[in-house]
Formats: sequence, C-alpha cells, structure tokens
Amino acid sequence: MATTRRIGPLHLEDLEPHRFEDLVRQLIYDFRSWRSLEATGRAGSDDGFDARGTEIIPGEANADEHEDEEEAPTPPNGTRVWLIQCKREKAIAAKKLTGYLEALPEADSDGLYGIIFAAACNFSKTARDAFLLKARERGFMEAYVWGKGEIEDMLFQPKNDHLLFAYFGFSLKTRQRSLKTEVRARLATKRKAQRLLEQCNAVLIRDATDDRYPHLDPEEARSRIDRGRWTVLTFKGCFSDGLHFLVDRHFAYVGDDEQEWDYAERVNDGPVHRHENPWRKEEEDDHEARAAAMAEWEVLPERNRAWFEVLAVLPYENILDIDEKGDEYSGLPHIYTTAFDHRKGPFHHYCASVETIDRWGVPLRASPEEDKRVQKFNQNPSETVEDQPPLPERLPVPDDEPSRPRRPRLDRRPRGSGRADP
Repeated sequence: MATTRRIGPLHLEDLEPHRFEDLVRQLIYDFRSWRSLEATGRAGSDDGFDARGTEIIPGEANADEHEDEEEAPTPPNGTRVWLIQCKREKAIAAKKLTGYLEALPEADSDGLYGIIFAAACNFSKTARDAFLLKARERGFMEAYVWGKGEIEDMLFQPKNDHLLFAYFGFSLKTRQRSLKTEVRARLATKRKAQRLLEQCNAVLIRDATDDRYPHLDPEEARSRIDRGRWTVLTFKGCFSDGLHFLVDRHFAYVGDDEQEWDYAERVNDGPVHRHENPWRKEEEDDHEARAAAMAEWEVLPERNRAWFEVLAVLPYENILDIDEKGDEYSGLPHIYTTAFDHRKGPFHHYCASVETIDRWGVPLRASPEEDKRVQKFNQNPSETVEDQPPLPERLPVPDDEPSRPRRPRLDRRPRGSGRADP
C-alpha cells in the first residue's frame, strides 16, 4: 500500500509577527463571550497589549446578592478586561517568561482581570508553574499559557479549519474529502478486478504511457522492460494490499518442523507460456532439469512436498483501468497502470511463500530464510547450497524471458498457498 501521509509540525515561528498576533486573536474568539477584541499591537505604543479583550459577564451588573462577597476587579457594566500577549519566539525559558510579566502593568491598578500568553514555542512545566505564580503575584485572576502544542490543537479542530487553510495553506476537511475519494477509487478497482479477472488465469499488465505497444523496441541489447513496458503474468487474487501475480513457481520442500525448506532453483513453472504471451521468446525450458527436479520432489514424503512461489503485488492505486476484452494482439484482460518504475515496474513489492500441497490436512508452511535452507534438490552438480551466492534483496521485474530463477529475499510472509499438483 501506499506510504501513509502525515502532517508535519506547523511552523508558527515563520509567521510574520503581526500575522501571529492575528492568528492568536482569531483563535480566542470563542474562548469567552467578548464585547470586543482589539488588535492593539498593530499600531505600536501598545502598553504591553498585543490584543485586548473585553469579556461580557451575563447578569453580573444586576447580581446584587453577591455585593458582599470578595470579587475579582471588574470594570463597570459587567465586563472584564483581558490582556493578550503574543511572542513569536522559538524558545522561552522560565526566567524570560516571568520577565515579560514583570514588565506588564499591575492588574489591580489597571483594572485587568486575566491574561493569555501565547508563543510559537513549547514551554516546560517549570516555565508554566513560574508563569502562573508570577501572574497571581501581579494580581491576575486568570492566567493561561498557550504554547505551540495548544495552538496546534486548536487549529486542528474542525471549527478552526478555515484558519488552518488561511495561515498554513491546507485544509483537513479537503484532505478528508480527498481520502474519501481515494478509498472509493481503491474499492471500485478491487470490485472491478473481482468481477472481471479469473484466478489462476493470465493477464496483460501494461504501462498506459508506453505508446510502443504492441511492438518491442528493436534494440535487443536493451533490457526487456526498456524495450516494452508490459508483461504477462498469472493472476492470483485480490488482497488487502492489491492484486497478486505469480512471478516464480518451483518444486519445494518443507520440513515437519516448518523451519527447514528448499526448492528446485533451476526449474521455474511461473512464466506464462508462449501461446498466451506472444512477446516471450521460444521456449527454452530445460525439460531434463524439470524431470530430474520432479523425480527428486516425488521421492519426498507427500506431507513435505511443497511449492515455492514468488508473487508481485500491484497496489490498487496504481491501476488506471481494466479492459476484460483485450485487443487483436492479446485477447487476455488488460490492466492499465501508472508509469512503470525502472526497477519494480508497477509493483509495490514482492513476497514469497513455501507451502505444502496437502489438500486434506493442515498444510505446512515455512518462512523462506536462507539460514534455514537445507539441501533437498540438486541445484547444480558442481554446487551445494553453501556454495551458492546470497539471496538478492529484490527480484527484478519479470522480463517474460526464460532465465535461471533467482532466489528472492522476502519482505514478509505472503498469503496464498499455491496448492496445486505439478
């Protein structure tokens, strides 16, 4: 599947200072019920106010029953004045934070009720505790520290999505709609593949951008994928990560402990035959080698006879469309894909399995790791397993031409048993 998309940290510190003040002021609109919010910092000579808010206190003006109680300093007409300070700094230590408060007017003498200190950085617990203590000493009844984390939390709330877009250029609602569209497209592709493709039948996979089809590039010295970006493979089914296609298939062995395993390297039954793949060269299969490998396979206990299969995984998002009718060059179903990668073609990854062919009991499975491999098949009269080169990291894109099978190192244990008689 495609790599998960993530949203990185918001770079609040990159905003112009007045724009950062604007952002904070707009975020506090629903913090309290305001009579006014003033952008005092934009005009200079702000007396420590980057913004000033006048909070409405419903019913406060007529609440005579509370006259004798000790109350916070409250201006007339049932309102409270808040001080909003904004600092677009990357780091503010506890001493520096309390220093900002020292420079502010006394709350009691200036009729201030509360303060919100917002900054584009994160604050330590020590800095927050020191701020609250100093705010009480200065006479503020309520005090809040908004660091980078708090501001990001507010911006990611659905009600503030318009601010996220206005200040940082992206919208979570738009991303959600886009994700919904992507999911629908993947599901539609999966349903179409299930409806049009038959398991274990050959299909033609082709790069929709390659206009050379159906004629291969005449330069035979080039690799097969460079000569024509299409290939014929056997369809194995629809899975959560995409469509699976058979690349290699070999006689194999799985031990009773499901640890030991081996396979006949020189005999590959995976490539589609020439009558379904006109671009494949004339058969060059080593029938003698196949007969020898099959003889070795048949002397194994039936319980331990297995298939080793390598599968290519085509993600749903790499599929543009499926034509079940084919054309005059190939009547196989055509799967049109995005542009081939030079190394992997349209596939995301390869996976492999080693599983016994037992149809009635519980099949044996092994993880095909090189250090668990034993000698059950005669790979080459002059070679033993120990003499053979290490497994490559990836199987190359199938080129539809017979060659000595390679031994892929697995990304993970695949699904699909490949249970069939040779």
